[in-house]
Formats: sequence, C-alpha cells, structure tokens
Amino acid sequence: MEIIQIVGLGIVVTILVVIIKQQRPELAIQLSIVAGVIIFGMMLGKIVAVINVMKQIAQKSNVSMLYMGTVLKIVGVAYIAEYGAQICKDAGEGAVASKIEFAAKVIVIVLAIPIIVRVFDNLMKLVP
Repeated sequence: MEIIQIVGLGIVVTILVVIIKQQRPELAIQLSIVAGVIIFGMMLGKIVAVINVMKQIAQKSNVSMLYMGTVLKIVGVAYIAEYGAQICKDAGEGAVASKIEFAAKVIVIVLAIPIIVRVFDNLMKLVP
C-alpha cells in the first residue's frame, strides 16, 4: 500500500527535520520541501487518472470541457496554495501563509465566475 510508504517517508523526514532544525534550520526546510515534492511525484499518476476519468464523465454527460477545465484549475489552485501555505507555516511564517491562502481564495472566485454566470443564466431562463 502506497499510503504506508508515504506515511513512513513522512515520519522519517519529520524526525530528521526535528533533529536538523536545531543546527541548520534552512536545511530542515529544504528537506521538508523535497519530501513534499517526492510525495507529490508519487501521486502524480493517480492525479492524471482522476483527470482522465473526469474528462470521460464530462464527455458522456455533455458538460463543456471549459467548465470541467475550470473545476480542475480550481482544485489545482487549492492544492498548490495549501502546499505553499504549509511550507510557510513550517518555516514559522504564518503571516505569509495567510496571504497565500487569501490569494488562492481570490483566484478561485475569479476562476469560478464563468460557471456562476452560466448557473444564473440558466436560473433566469427557468423563472418566468
């Protein structure tokens, strides 16, 4: 099971970070980032599979790929922002993490505007 490998890697890296942080805090942060990249790489195949399934569902249900692409972008923004914010929090920069989270929320709203407009257009057609 991959989750056992991921949790094992996470625990080993956490122990190393705690030990290294006392002597070389900059190296501890780099180690944490590398671990995150490795875990992301391990999940890349699964992410691609989910995207492919979502594309197939969109095609079968006649949902525009524009909207499906928008949803995927929103999910991507959320994951990337969470990753970046967690790195900032690990480095003790909670204020920067909050700004990343704020920016991600703004970007999500901007990306969602075409979908929101389409929903309201459809609602207006239903209301006499």
